[in-house]
Order: sequence, then structure tokens, then C-alpha cells
Amino acid sequence: MQPPAKKTSLFRRTPPAIFPPIFGLFGLGLAWRRAADGFSVSPAIGDIILGAVTLLYLFALVAYAAKFIRRPAVFGEDLKTLPGRAGLAAMSLSGMLLAASLLSYSTQLALGVLIAAVILHIIIIAMILRVIFTGPAEAKQVTPVWHLVFVGLILSPFAAIPLGFGAASSIVFAVTLGVAIVIWGVSLRQLIAKEMPAPLRPVLAIHLAPAGMLGSVAYLLGYGQVGFVFGILAIVILAALIIRIRWITAAGFSPFWGAFTFPVAAFSTLMQIMGAAGEGEIFRILGGIVLVGASIMTPIIAWKILQLWAKGVLAVKTNAAQV
Repeated sequence: MQPPAKKTSLFRRTPPAIFPPIFGLFGLGLAWRRAADGFSVSPAIGDIILGAVTLLYLFALVAYAAKFIRRPAVFGEDLKTLPGRAGLAAMSLSGMLLAASLLSYSTQLALGVLIAAVILHIIIIAMILRVIFTGPAEAKQVTPVWHLVFVGLILSPFAAIPLGFGAASSIVFAVTLGVAIVIWGVSLRQLIAKEMPAPLRPVLAIHLAPAGMLGSVAYLLGYGQVGFVFGILAIVILAALIIRIRWITAAGFSPFWGAFTFPVAAFSTLMQIMGAAGEGEIFRILGGIVLVGASIMTPIIAWKILQLWAKGVLAVKTNAAQV
């Protein structure tokens, strides 16, 4: 039996691993907001979720800022670990979804939040590239987390397109599309070549997220045929994940389960968009089914991860930097 993880101060070692489930909750709220049109449910459901998650996100930001202000070098140290990279990428990506959720209330505030989130994410990309090029060989290995880092900017069009940045969004779509294809290809080759360690398998769920995000943005940009292709790809990836779910979760619950949250929200959103675009009622129904499942799964995973943080053991389990 392994000894229990040693507790650590809540804010002196704030773990980036708190952000992936928050990212997933933002996606869930936006998926419910879209369901107000597709399923005639009250838009208040999505607004309540987004309001609560915004408060949680702001608290998490303050908690991480408290660590960063004490010793700014912790930011770079956190980016050297897989949970740290995933968490800090999710932190900036959550800001992009926050911007999208604010569009109904203030376009100026949404624009400010979007700009800040995009700048932060670009900084994260630059710092991770530096780690990849100057770090050890294991730092260069492609993982599904690379989708969050190098494809993550595809979330910016959700707020940028309504704000009038259609041309810039098209460029972001083209660039992230190419990057996503490369990451999918390399990852598939790695999966075929060798067995993935059980504790890391949950991050495979992240492969679903780019298909959902790219497909949704394709429809928003008017690339319906491209969006449809990504919709089919998303269904294939989700089916593969469900078929291998026992293998993926063989190591039991861990902070990496946060990777299950945001991809399913992205999938539901794409299916709902496809249904609204007239691609077929089956897609709308599938989006609704997945949304119900995500509404059960995501809060449970988020609660368990945040409990680990409150108990002071999440930072130890994810090897977070400390001040």
C-alpha cells in the first residue's frame, strides 16, 4: 500500500490541475446555452452554470496568482510537467470560453477578456516550445495535451466571430487544423508502436476535443462540408473511447480524469450545431444524449478534483511547483 500523499499549503502550491475541470464546466455551460434553441430548454440553465463557473474560475485564478506573485519562476516550472502543461493551457482556454459567455452581457468586456486570454495562451505556447527544444528527450514526446497547447487557439473564434474578427478566425482555423492533423497522426503512430502507461491513458480523451472545436468553428465560418467531416470524425473518436473505456480507466480515478470533461462538451456542441444546420435529427439527438451524460459526469469529476485540492494533496499528486 502506498503511503498517503503529504498535504501542502492551499495557495503556496496551487496546482494547475484545478483548471481542466473548470474548463470542462465552462464548455458544459455553453453547451446548455446552445441547447436552449435546439431543445427548447430554459436559457437560465446555461447562464446559471456559467455564472457559477465564472466565480470558481476567478477564485482559481486568484489562487494561482498568489503563488505566481510570490515566485514567478513557478510558472515555467509548472510547464515542465504534463499535468502543469494541461492545467495552464486549460487556464487560458477557460478565459476564451469566459469571453464567449460574456457576449450576451458586454461585448467590450468580452473583447478584453478574449485579448487577455489569447495573449496568455500565446505566452504559454512560447514557453512550452522553449521547454520542448531545450529540455530532455521526454519533453519532446508528442502527447494529447499538445492539442490543448497548440490547437487551443481554435476556441478564440467562438467569441471573435461575433465580435467581427471573421478573417482572423479563418486564419486561426487553418493553422490549428494543420497542427491538429499532425498531432493526431503522430499520436496514432505512437499508440500502434507501444502500450501507453495506464495512469496516462485518460488524456487520450483529449483527442476528441479538437474534432469538436474545429467542427463547430467550421460551421460558424460557413465551412459546412468541412464541419460535417469533423462531426463524423468526432463520432468515430468518441465511439473508440467508449469501446476502450475500461482500458483507459484501468488505473482508477486520478487528476487526469479532468481530461474527460471538456471533450464531451465540445462534442455535444458540435452535434447540436449540426442538427441546427439541417444535417439530420440524429445529430441533435446525439448531442442531447451526450449533454445529459456530461451534465452528470463533469460536476462529479470536478468535485472530486477540487476536493483533492481542498485537502492539500492535489499539488503533490500532480507534482506542482511550490513557493
